Amino acid sequence: MTQRRFTQLDSVTPAALPRRLAAMLYDGFLVLAIWLVVTVMHMAFLRFVLGRSAESIGTGNLAVATLRLLLVCSAAAFFTYCWRRGGMTLGMQTWRLRVQNAQGGPISLSQSLIRCMAAWVSLAAAGLGYWWVLVDPQKRSWPDIASGTQTVVLPKAAGKKAARHKAAQNKAAQK
Repeated sequence: MTQRRFTQLDSVTPAALPRRLAAMLYDGFLVLAIWLVVTVMHMAFLRFVLGRSAESIGTGNLAVATLRLLLVCSAAAFFTYCWRRGGMTLGMQTWRLRVQNAQGGPISLSQSLIRCMAAWVSLAAAGLGYWWVLVDPQKRSWPDIASGTQTVVLPKAAGKKAARHKAAQNKAAQK
């Protein structure tokens, strides 16, 4: 996988809690959709490949354990892929957030996996790992601290109005 080279390194600011929570909500819907697909595939595998009866699907400890493992791994794969590829998930793109290393570059695979593990711990602790942003002077969450990364807000891109104005100026100059 090729990594993008990050730009706008000097014009980013640490992400505040409300923006992070909004991106997490968006990404939660994406993860839910992924989990639905994984669950259907798991059930189809049990039913049609292993030949289990419809009534027995989801009743055995092994089936439940494998489904849970698949759900955790699929969520980790989603976040790891997005963070490594461009530093952001779809929810993060919407809210102009990016995860980057301390030097402002893309995070490593190990940093991604550590972020995922720390995120589960943060959520399991009633979200305390994310509320930590309110008390940390650098606005870091537990996943940020544990992985040596930072979540930043990207500056707004030039607006459509400015782009239209520039296009109109270019058109007038050509006449």
